[in-house]
Amino acid sequence: MSSVPQRDGVTSLQGRPVTLLGDEITVGAAAPDFTVVANDFSPVTLASSAGTVRILSAVPSLDTEVCEQQTRRFNEMTAGLDGVTVLTISADLPFTQRRWCEAAGLPHVQTASDHRDLSFGLAYGVAIAGLRLLARAVFVVDRDDRVVYAEYVPEIGQHPNYEAALKAATAAR
Repeated sequence: MSSVPQRDGVTSLQGRPVTLLGDEITVGAAAPDFTVVANDFSPVTLASSAGTVRILSAVPSLDTEVCEQQTRRFNEMTAGLDGVTVLTISADLPFTQRRWCEAAGLPHVQTASDHRDLSFGLAYGVAIAGLRLLARAVFVVDRDDRVVYAEYVPEIGQHPNYEAALKAATAAR
């Protein structure tokens, strides 16, 4: 992956800096397309939710406490917001994501696996070099496929700024 941009100093895992692969996504940029896999193995792309405001919530693994809380929180916060789609993306296998959704009692939460190609991770600059995991990050994409909010969480074990992301999503509606 020598042709893929590498970025240091963006985030750390348990206090140890990690290298992220892919370009940084900034507010105002066109949202990159990606192809990830839903729990039923169908493809999910940016266009799959065209016409809505998207909260793209990247997490390392749904089987960790902060990732679970992040997934629940974004879905609870947006439950009454028409025109907002939340997609939680991790490199967990689709089987794992489906099992997690069922065990968590959240069968309608939209999760997607980036395990196959790291398409989302590389396109949004959140693929962690050498670990095949995604860094914790949140992107809000408006109906015109423009990034209106981008947050790379500086320590992977910390929560994102839920309120700022929700404010950006609400303003983009």
